[in-house]
Amino acid sequence: MFAAIYIPDFPVEAIVRAEPELREQAVAVVEGAPPLVRVVAVNEWAAQAGVEPGMTRLQAEERLGNGPTLSRPKAGRDKGGAATPAEGGRATLRVRSAEREAAAHAALLDCACGFSPRVEATAPDTALLDLAGLERICGPPAKIARDVARRCSELGLEASVAVGSNPDAALLAARGFPGVTVIPPGQEAERLGGLPIDVLLPMHSPQSCSRAAAQTQLPIADCRLPIAGAGQSEILNLQSEIFATLERWGIRNLRALAALPEVAVSERLGQEGLRLQKLARGATSRPLLAMEPPLTFEEAIELDYPVGELEPLSFLLNRMLEQLCARLAARALAANEVKVRLELDCGIAELRNCRIEDGRQISAIPQSGNSAVHERTLRLPVPMLEAKVFLKLLQLDLQGNPPGAPVAKIWLSATPAEPRRAQDGLFLPAAPDAERLEVTLAKIKRVVGRPMADGRWSMAGDQKKPPAASGKPQGSEERVGSPELLDTHQSDAFTMKKFAPAKAEPSTIACPERSRGDHRPSTPLTALRLFRPPLAASVVLNDGRPARLACLERPTLRGDVTWCAGPWRSSGEWWSEQAWSRQEWDVSLGDVLYRIYRDTTGWFVEGSYD
Repeated sequence: MFAAIYIPDFPVEAIVRAEPELREQAVAVVEGAPPLVRVVAVNEWAAQAGVEPGMTRLQAEERLGNGPTLSRPKAGRDKGGAATPAEGGRATLRVRSAEREAAAHAALLDCACGFSPRVEATAPDTALLDLAGLERICGPPAKIARDVARRCSELGLEASVAVGSNPDAALLAARGFPGVTVIPPGQEAERLGGLPIDVLLPMHSPQSCSRAAAQTQLPIADCRLPIAGAGQSEILNLQSEIFATLERWGIRNLRALAALPEVAVSERLGQEGLRLQKLARGATSRPLLAMEPPLTFEEAIELDYPVGELEPLSFLLNRMLEQLCARLAARALAANEVKVRLELDCGIAELRNCRIEDGRQISAIPQSGNSAVHERTLRLPVPMLEAKVFLKLLQLDLQGNPPGAPVAKIWLSATPAEPRRAQDGLFLPAAPDAERLEVTLAKIKRVVGRPMADGRWSMAGDQKKPPAASGKPQGSEERVGSPELLDTHQSDAFTMKKFAPAKAEPSTIACPERSRGDHRPSTPLTALRLFRPPLAASVVLNDGRPARLACLERPTLRGDVTWCAGPWRSSGEWWSEQAWSRQEWDVSLGDVLYRIYRDTTGWFVEGSYD
């Protein structure tokens, strides 16, 4: 058995998928350069108003009655937070969007791949899937068809789903019958007989199929030539002649075509006529052109007017994130990285050429043609699938790193990953959820501000900010995270890494080492208790050795040095601007032993020995 998924009025559905408030409005999609702007697709409401594909824009506006303005997607919210309808009342004209159609086609394939491993991208609005072996997992074919239709609805696409014994019969049923249709084996000719002959017409031109294949990077099976060795123009001319002949013969439905004698059809219409007759009878047999769709999850939206505030931008990002999460859930995946790319409206030269941050003029935003692009990337410690968490993280990131100009177009993509599967033990300490922890860290980053330029600090000695490293991007990621010691002789030198929760180790009931007794070292250990930060001190030398120590921050740390050991010298990075040099001593002031050191900035007390 095979199932076919067909999206009626695909260009309209691609628009409505991103703008659900338009589903109850009359929507017509136009394409072309003025003044040759024509309607290419309409929904049910627009068809009832008399709008048909092929009409000009003026004719469509006249039929719709209120003369809607030609516009691209708009979005907004009222005082209650609900989405406001697009301009034009109950009738709307939209420009055809290649990005939205590519995203809708990818969502269609995500839905199909969530049920079957063998999927064919038949056309931009059609997908075929093999149901062989799925009965034990998903139930009978009728249940699978209902589940597929419901999954498409969750992805924002209203689809017609049909199940048949061969791919072509399922495809014709999906294009001819609305809703869910199941054709039992052997009843293909009877069930398909009432369909009009128009369902056999090619739904897409080779040019549109080629464009869709280039956009989605997938093989579109509907572009295959039905006759070997024939060109696309020859096939189109031949099919138009055949359908004109059938129109003259009075053939109006598939039952009448199937009843014609095969010999007469072969003599008058040739092999292409016989192929169409087999399609009308539901008697064809062919393998699926199975494909492996790339795991690419992207959404794009082009705005009619630039958005300069974070609140309406967050409204658009929320809708796109929900679509991405729904597609990821359909493929049983999560995301470990989210990227947002904003195309900015740079009509104002000052905003285009530079940005002002912290009272300083910094470099220009990366340019792309006549527009600027602002990119941000969120790298998550664990794979997640929560649209609200992604939205909050993007809001905090954009608040700390604003675009600098109004946004005209949005690209959003997610890097797929296997979902996180964790089973906590009974004796492990409670820890916050990774999603809540990541939001908390993002809030801390926004409060802390920008980090030091090179992303690392030395906790001993100079507490001043090191000079900025050339070419190092500024950001707040390195200010919050997990410290990692550097492979250097410099004391306490570390760098900040992206925080990632450690994997829980399996707990053990008994410890073999402890069961054999407590093995304590034979000699006592001495521990150094560090001062954070080190205490500035004044040291008097006698023959190059410390003779007296005084600390201004701690008056009790003052006196003559009764014993000292050292010096221990170390240095490094002399070839760079981060060069350091250090001289350490152990000194005793009565009954207490201290560690002191000297660098290029002066003397410091690092800690005391216990």
